[in-house]
Amino acid sequence: MTLIIDAFESRSARLTLEEVAHRTRLPRSTAHRILDQLVGCQWLDHTSYGYRLGPRALGLGGQDGSRGEIREAAAPLLHELHLRTGMVVHLAVLEGAEVVYLDKIGGRFASGLPSRVGGHAPAHATGVGKAILAWLEPELVDTLLPEVLFRRTERTIADLPALRQELDRIRRRHGLAFDRGEALPGVSCAAAPLRGPDGPVAAISLSGDERTARLERVAPLVANAAREVSRSLFPERETVRRNSREAQIPERTWSPELMDRLTNAGRDGEWI
Repeated sequence: MTLIIDAFESRSARLTLEEVAHRTRLPRSTAHRILDQLVGCQWLDHTSYGYRLGPRALGLGGQDGSRGEIREAAAPLLHELHLRTGMVVHLAVLEGAEVVYLDKIGGRFASGLPSRVGGHAPAHATGVGKAILAWLEPELVDTLLPEVLFRRTERTIADLPALRQELDRIRRRHGLAFDRGEALPGVSCAAAPLRGPDGPVAAISLSGDERTARLERVAPLVANAAREVSRSLFPERETVRRNSREAQIPERTWSPELMDRLTNAGRDGEWI
């Protein structure tokens, strides 16, 4: 048991049966038997991409620890997003029917937003929340959300069928979610999820004044940042993607030159 637990070098590590046997030098059949016992006792979880540390191995601080890893991996890109756009950057995770903000970076406009690190907001009313919900199983979304959705503004989607349609649109946009005054009057944001082997783990967003924010222009920046953080947190997911059919379909990417044009568009009347 100790040999196997020690084989997982980080909280986010995923190992196959063959990798566990190789690292521990245990016979494959022995490793498989112990792995099954550890899964049954919740020391490990068994996913489609292999084994990972379970709730008992992570301990009571496991959730905070994994959030710390997400925040650390995202920090450089959050700062870069703020510097390139001047907008407020949020990093959030899902907790039940709400999102919890892990980080917030911004300038003068940030002081006018009530969001704060450690604060909560209804997932269905925020860009980060919708970005995460869109990649969950529909049945799980129905379980997480209450039957009657709280309306924060007159634009908040407070109807489950309408929200399901919105989540479907987000999936068709490869995960990009928009919030146009749904969480706060006069505030718009673009968000994208951080995705791991087992689903979304967090989301990043850019928020700004609805009168001046050009969400379609900054959306590629958010999408690229979320993709880079996901790769940093889950490098093994990229290996699996390259060996699957999904890898045969090119992801939507934007070059640095195009992103510079997107953020600068409109200053001299240029239309992209």
